[in-house]
Amino acid sequence: MNEIIPTIVPLSADDFASRATTLAAFAPVIQIDAVDGVFAPNSTWMPEDGQRLPETGARYEAHLMVSDPLSVGVTFAHAGATRIIAQAEAFGSASAIEAAFAAWRAAGATEVGLAMLIDTPIEALAAHVQRCDSILFMTIARIGKQGEPFDPRALPRIVEFARLHPESVLAADGGLNEEVIPALVHAGVRRFCVGSAIAAAEDPAAVYKRLSEVANAL
Repeated sequence: MNEIIPTIVPLSADDFASRATTLAAFAPVIQIDAVDGVFAPNSTWMPEDGQRLPETGARYEAHLMVSDPLSVGVTFAHAGATRIIAQAEAFGSASAIEAAFAAWRAAGATEVGLAMLIDTPIEALAAHVQRCDSILFMTIARIGKQGEPFDPRALPRIVEFARLHPESVLAADGGLNEEVIPALVHAGVRRFCVGSAIAAAEDPAAVYKRLSEVANAL
């Protein structure tokens, strides 16, 4: 079954807890955007060492847009995030990716993966596909905040990657709504990280339900 994963760009621990509690009433997986103000211009709340994410009944996926993904990912895994995904561009080498994946798993993550900016060549991830439980495609031009429009350049990239790596679990993040999700399903995407379309909705649960129907109708 294809997944709709609501995303939170948290301003504080209280802000995250409030929004996660709301989303967990209908979503089994919630994504936390972690931005350090260095890798991307925005900055968000992140748990400190020893701090736990709130127990809401949902599983947490952390999307790291940070300059030190290894240590931030370990902190998130210790806090209770079971999926850790980091921007591939934040790593300086293949060995750094391997070390981060090992550290995240040792800290409790059950899934690890990489995300790609829209201008990063898909070939850059070819050597790492087998180590990834999922690959996340950014489908917006600017990352780190919600409300950015979908960038159609993402579609042919995803189609080509899916052709080359049909075994990979592909995710898309950015500008997703009822209009663009069908094309992404056809392209090979199975996980859809949705921010403002749910967060800004008058009835987030109804929007989540509708997007889930759209993502699984094809």
